[in-house]
Amino acid sequence: MSDEDFTLTAGDAEVTVRPGNGGRVGGLRVGGAELLRQGDRFGCFPMVPWCGRIRDGRFRDGADVRQMPLNAPPHAIHGTVRDGAWKVARRSADEAVLTYDLVDPWPYPGRVTQIIALTEDALTLSMAVETHGSSFPAQIGWHPWFNRNLGGETTEIGQTGRTTETGRTTETGGTGEDVQVAFDPAWQEERGADHLPTGNRIEPKPGPWDDCFGMPDGVSVSLTWPGRLRLEVTSREKWVVVYDEQEAAVCVEPQTGPPDGLNTLPRLVTPLEPLEATTTWSWTRL
Repeated sequence: MSDEDFTLTAGDAEVTVRPGNGGRVGGLRVGGAELLRQGDRFGCFPMVPWCGRIRDGRFRDGADVRQMPLNAPPHAIHGTVRDGAWKVARRSADEAVLTYDLVDPWPYPGRVTQIIALTEDALTLSMAVETHGSSFPAQIGWHPWFNRNLGGETTEIGQTGRTTETGRTTETGGTGEDVQVAFDPAWQEERGADHLPTGNRIEPKPGPWDDCFGMPDGVSVSLTWPGRLRLEVTSREKWVVVYDEQEAAVCVEPQTGPPDGLNTLPRLVTPLEPLEATTTWSWTRL
């Protein structure tokens, strides 16, 4: 099938799928409101075969040290599949299955399958990484860019500011419509000056964040656009990166391990055991 953009629909929800641009979800509209930041680098892209940064772009697989391109010097970031064109295996009005065969610079052959399934009140993204040859370490994650503000009618804009509360809830801006992010992690990965976890777990701190958090009972993060919509990001995985240092968007990234996880917490893909993960975004109108 063609790798051109297409749209899934269910009720008044619409999802734009962009297989030719990294297999990403290019847009999610609910009742006409676009929830994802627009642009070729934004939307929501899959992070495979690693998530976040790899320190110095290097990871060890047994006795071998592998070097990835330093696309975020001095580190490698967000995997390789977001830079390639995916194939459409099949699609219907509300579901699509995409595949991507791992190629250089990733040193191991394998296949990634992503399922994008839409209902009237939820979007579920599932991925699996499999190999029919050598086993290899990998990670799975998603990197959505949620719009900080959904637009529409606003009150008079005052001075933009950021307030944070100890309950890990943040609201930014003066319109009263900017998104509020709320979650209750068990710990925060201490972040070093190089933006990578130091290996220490600390008490969660107020934002702004570019940080990884542990949620051992599964990822559960709510985004609320007051008076408009509440969206819950959930996953059975226990790691989530929250990034809210940009004015335009907020990122909530469920993933199978922390940044630099190929070195610190590798998950092995074998011919008998693929690596699988799922995240669901469910919404309620306010």
